[in-house]
Amino acid sequence: MTIAERVFAQIQKAIVEGEIAPGSKLSEPELARTYGISRGPLREAMGQLEARSLLTRRPNVGARVVTLSSEQLLEIYRVREALEGMAARLAAEHMSETEIDGLRELLEQHQAQIEQQQGLAYFQKEHDLDFHYRIVQGSKNSRMIALLCNDLYHLVRMYRYQFGMASLRATRAFHEHQHIVDAIAEGDGELAELLMRHHIRAARKNVERRLAEREE
Repeated sequence: MTIAERVFAQIQKAIVEGEIAPGSKLSEPELARTYGISRGPLREAMGQLEARSLLTRRPNVGARVVTLSSEQLLEIYRVREALEGMAARLAAEHMSETEIDGLRELLEQHQAQIEQQQGLAYFQKEHDLDFHYRIVQGSKNSRMIALLCNDLYHLVRMYRYQFGMASLRATRAFHEHQHIVDAIAEGDGELAELLMRHHIRAARKNVERRLAEREE
């Protein structure tokens, strides 16, 4: 891993987990001091963050962590509902038994995590430790993978962390994941799509409720 890649991963984690808040202005000299690097690798890392839609840069203004309006955030959930529903349908057609067994093993890990948090938190680690990521990869559709696992992935994770990490929905969401895997294992693409769309719609409604609470 290069210096730029290491710092990119560190800043990305800080943004996703809220250590660097949405809308925060990023100072290159300050970041260079914080991470102990020169401006060259830092700018390369920030370019990668911009490509991931986690920050915006404007001439004479500088860089800021992205912040989405309520409507922009809910639009992403609506896109996810459609695309991840289709991904679940395709996963039912294309995932191997080994991949499905891996999904079940992943959910066993998630169950242990939820039990440790007394059913009040469910936040998945990234990539292969993320249930949704694995389903999309299982679709075997390269265009869908590019959209959901690259273009939107970390932006979605940032808001999932904010609105879904500590939630009374944690246990219910986990059980919804189990039902989706069962449908995929049965090769029932229609049911897998229906369940995934319902699951993400429920997540969107949870976000809508949390947004309304913030405005009160």
